[in-house]
Parts: sequence; C-alpha cells; structure tokens
Amino acid sequence: MMHPMHYRDKQVVVLGLAKSGVAVAKLFHEQGAAVTVNDKKERDACPEAAELEALGISVVCGGHPLTLIHEGVSLVVKNPGIPYTAEPVARATALGIEIVTEVEVAYHICEAPIIGITGSNGKTTTTTLIGNMLEAAGLAPIVAGNIGRSLCDAAAEATSDNRMVVELSSFQLKGTSAFRPHIACLLNVYQTHLDYHGGMEDYIDSKIKLFANQTAEDVAVVNADNDVCRRLIPDLKARLLPISMSEELECGVYLQENTIVCRTFEGEKVPVLPAGELGIPGRHNVQNALAATAVAYAAGVPFETIAKVLRAFRGVEHRLEFVAGRDGVTYINGSKATNPAATIMDIEAFAQPIVLIAGGLDRGMDYMELLPYFENRIKAVVTIGETREKINRVAALAGLQAVKSVDNANTPADALNEAVRIASGLAESGDVVLLSPACASWDMFASYEERGRIFKQSVHNL
Repeated sequence: MMHPMHYRDKQVVVLGLAKSGVAVAKLFHEQGAAVTVNDKKERDACPEAAELEALGISVVCGGHPLTLIHEGVSLVVKNPGIPYTAEPVARATALGIEIVTEVEVAYHICEAPIIGITGSNGKTTTTTLIGNMLEAAGLAPIVAGNIGRSLCDAAAEATSDNRMVVELSSFQLKGTSAFRPHIACLLNVYQTHLDYHGGMEDYIDSKIKLFANQTAEDVAVVNADNDVCRRLIPDLKARLLPISMSEELECGVYLQENTIVCRTFEGEKVPVLPAGELGIPGRHNVQNALAATAVAYAAGVPFETIAKVLRAFRGVEHRLEFVAGRDGVTYINGSKATNPAATIMDIEAFAQPIVLIAGGLDRGMDYMELLPYFENRIKAVVTIGETREKINRVAALAGLQAVKSVDNANTPADALNEAVRIASGLAESGDVVLLSPACASWDMFASYEERGRIFKQSVHNL
C-alpha cells in the first residue's frame, strides 16, 4: 500500500472495529480518506461506533452488505482475525483491491526503528523481555502489536528517539507488503492456526513475510534449532544473528555449558548469564532468553543490562504463571498454551508429577504428539472443551488411569471450576496442577486471558 496521506478523497474500508480498527479508521479519516468501518456484530455490541460517527466516519454494523466492497474502493484494512474466506475479503480479492492489516498501515507512519518478533510460541514473553531490556538501557521502547496495544495508535506517537517493539502474529503478517523491521526475530514455527491458513505452506509464508523487505542494513534473529527456521537462513538478506540451544555459533547467541553466550558481529565471545540464574523456569524460556539477548544486543543494549533484566524478569501472566500453593500442591496457569507444542514446553518445565487440565477449540488435530509426554511426565488428565475426547484418547493410549472429563456444566466458567476441583482431588503433596490446554479458547471463552483468569479464581476459591 501507499502512505496513508495518498488516500485523500479515496474510499477505504476498515473491516472490524475493536482497538485496531478504531485506530486505523481515525488515521485514514485524518488523512482525508472517505472511510467506512464495517463489523458483523450488531450495533449494541459495537460501543466504538458512536465515537467514529461523531467524527464523520461511516459505520455499518450487523453484517456485511453486498454494496460494501465495490470497484471504487481503493484499500481494505481488515482485522487480522477475519479470515480471507469471509465474504467482503473474498470480494475484495476478486476485484483486485489491496487488502492489508494494521501492521502495514502503522509501518508507513512510524518514525521509530521497528523490532518485529514472531513465532508459534514464546512471542509475548520474548517481546516483553526485549521491551524491558531496552527500557533499562534508556532506549525508550514502545511495546505494541499482538501483545495488546494498537500498533497504529503506538506508531502515531513514536519518534526517531523511540524503538518500536512489536509482537506479530501470522494473521497480522499475512496482510503486509512493504513492512520492513530493522530487527526481525523468528522464534520457531510449529503446526498451528491451520484452520485460518488452510495449511502449513500459507502459515510459513505468512511468518516469513517478517524478513521479505529486509536488507543488509537490517538484522535477522532466527532459531537455528527449528527445522523451518533453519531452512530460511540461506535466503535471508539481512545480517544473520542466529540462536541455538545445541551448538556453538560463529556469530549469534547460544547455550554453552548451561551459560548464555553471545558471539558478536566482530567475533568477540561474551558470556552473558548462567541459565540457572534466569528468573523464569523452563527450557523454552531459556530459548526465549537467547532470542531476547540477540535482539537486545543488535539494538545496542549493554550485556550487563541484558543480564540484569534476565535475572529480574518473573514472567508474563498466563505463561507458566504461579497461582498458589495449597496443601503442598503447586497451581500453575499456562492458559497461553494454545497448541500442543506450547503444552509440551510447559510440561518440560517441571520435574514434579503433573495433573494436567487441557482441552479447547477443535482445529482438526489429533494431539498424538502429546503421547510420549503423557506416558512419561503426566500423572492425571482433566479435559474440557471440544477436544476433550481426542485428548482423552491420547491419555488412554498412554496408559493413564486417572482421566476425567467435564462435559455437563452450565457455563464455561462452571466447567473450568469443576476441572480445577477434580484436578485438586487427583493431586497430592509435591504435585503440580497445570492448566496448559494445547488448544485455543474460543469454543468456551472469549480469550485465553479470560480462561486464565477464571482458572486463577477457581484455584483461589478451593
């Protein structure tokens, strides 16, 4: 797309309200575009509509009228979660109208250097760590994107004195064309979101758009231990700064004798921190720390500042979050584990016997990758949601005797309350009760955050 200023007097359609839709609509309106915002929700479920209409922006709620998308529309900006099969998006595609997400729009107006972080797992923890490191170094970061704050809203206030630290999903990246982060970080790629992308090829293609416009002036941080990431390395145009948990690198950040080490662009070998001093548990968080260290180094953060932040950081809500200890049982909220790979990482973080609460939205997976972990690491399983029978089958194949389902609750909250009660009864002193669903939340809850909050409240109510 062009810079938003070039859409003056042109018709722009914004699909989806929420924070990002409102910010995009205001931006184009201020640039003189004729903006129409559309949301399939009914008007009484769109509290943002009145604010936009007061500015003179047209808002259409309650469905997608056929007249919405036509040949006179110059640009469609869609909410990342709206699939490309949705009627107005498919119509725009058929008419050859450019379709972008907020990320592309924000890139054109952002004066600050952009640091982009994506991956199937670990994005929020790594993004938060990077933000903390840059803040501690006085580099004035603004953290935004998929982590919560609207990117357009954040980009509008950014100056060249800031650093824009952006968590990016595959949904967001798919709708980009010119987007170019100065530092781009790909943590990992695992099978997930296939209901949206239709297959792994489109999912991977969307992820690697992060690097598409980088040049030798930019930096690419890539996980050399991940098969998909490693295959990308020969085609990257930016300066490469890989990370690895398993091998020493000529340039990059790696784990050696349980110490995080950085081999700089100049070839200097710098021990940063013993991994045992990290403030958050789990081998996957060591990998997140490697990535954050690499990005922060590339951004100019001193190594002593990086080490200080890694020691002090205690994690992010819903990601192996300690909830309570009761009668010798530890309760952990891992609601952000929305795919099996994330749940495996959560399981590997604990040496104690685990009573696992799992289940959620059915995206057509069989969850068989959980089998060896159920066989060797899990004491009991309590399942909820659409996938409960699939996960129960894996547990049965693993030979687990204590497998319980919650399927007759009045509300989703009641179901999770009951799951916590059952898990508590199955746990003994020294055990961990772990909510790590391996599934998205949308069959029962509005978000993984809501699911995690209800879990925590259920634990406190035991």
